Amino acid sequence: MEEERRRALRRCRVRLVAALRVAPLWGPLEARGVFTRAMLEELQSAGSRREQARQLVTDLETRGKQAFPIFVSILRDTGQGDLADLLSQACELPPVQPADVMPLEPSLSRETRNRSALERVPVPVRDAGDRFRVPPSAARGSAVDSLKRNSDLLYDLKADPCGYCLILNNVNFSRDSDLLTRAGSNIDCEKLEKRFKSLHFNVLTRQDLKAQEIVWELQKLARLDHSALDCCLVVILSHGCQTSHIQFPGGIYGTDGKAIPVEKIVNYFNGSHCPSLRGKPKLFFIQACGGEQKDQGFEVESDSPGDEARRVSVESDATPFQAPSGASDEPDAVASLPTPSDILVSYSTFPGFVSWRDRLSGSWYVETLDNVLDQYAHSEDLLNMLLRVADAVSAKGKYKQIPGCFNFLRKRFFFMCK
Repeated sequence: MEEERRRALRRCRVRLVAALRVAPLWGPLEARGVFTRAMLEELQSAGSRREQARQLVTDLETRGKQAFPIFVSILRDTGQGDLADLLSQACELPPVQPADVMPLEPSLSRETRNRSALERVPVPVRDAGDRFRVPPSAARGSAVDSLKRNSDLLYDLKADPCGYCLILNNVNFSRDSDLLTRAGSNIDCEKLEKRFKSLHFNVLTRQDLKAQEIVWELQKLARLDHSALDCCLVVILSHGCQTSHIQFPGGIYGTDGKAIPVEKIVNYFNGSHCPSLRGKPKLFFIQACGGEQKDQGFEVESDSPGDEARRVSVESDATPFQAPSGASDEPDAVASLPTPSDILVSYSTFPGFVSWRDRLSGSWYVETLDNVLDQYAHSEDLLNMLLRVADAVSAKGKYKQIPGCFNFLRKRFFFMCK
């Protein structure tokens, strides 16, 4: 769909949500090829008439060039000509700046203001510890905030708390499972509890759950009413393995040694099972292994003395895994997900490979993720921060690890920072 028509839908969204009669639209929208029957059934499951109207207007932007004129035509055919006129007139209006966004410098031209704002965006530098940092005052500056608010493709987080964050932390496993204790995972858990509370999430932590108990906790979260919230976040810290799958590999273990495909976990929160999260970002962070392979990497330069010294306390969470007597290495799990929109799953490692965890400082992935969120959540979107995480983790250790993500978000995601 052309940008002009997308803007028209956004200008008229409030009026459309308030007045649109959706019931007469379903048949014509299917008959004229704008939506399939399955798509319409998902739209109808969104909840109230207002929720259905809101989701319909949002999804129209993704249905191609002819979706807008066909929608206007159907509105006229179903006796909603006033709304059809509203959309037609909106297409002829020039773009307007949102009412809540103040110009950075009112006396300057638009081009000069935009250039000035971009010039003031902080440039990351390295400190003495070789960590990236952003000057604190710049990271929280009005220029960055204004640029974020001006983005059309941006998830809007206004609720406080912005959503639930469920952390599932499995440390101690039953003897029958043949899975080792995940020393260092409590450090990961404490870091992420503190971090996501600071980012305005309502954090719920559950520890040492069997597979069925994990399922119950996820279903309980999915059944909550998220209508007044803007997003949802799930963190899983556990052993993991490769599982049979349709689209994506990977599973995580309950403390009883039974595996749950992450694809199944993510599906609890899709539009059919959790209508109040439709159109809202659903984020999953998985610290676990994707398999048993250990990545030797390729030679760039010799390992630092610090890396070799740290290796004595490093473990992994891959399974099955038989550690030789006295060994300190053990492996974690990878995620899998379905393909609905507004979902992102961040993996601690590449599918098929182990994910490393330090018994003293926690996993490489969580330690790095926490540091990056601390430094950049005020100024960068989630995908950019995950690139930083991947770059930093890939440089660690004798054995190598590369985090990654499967991204089905439709917009940029910035955490809520105040």
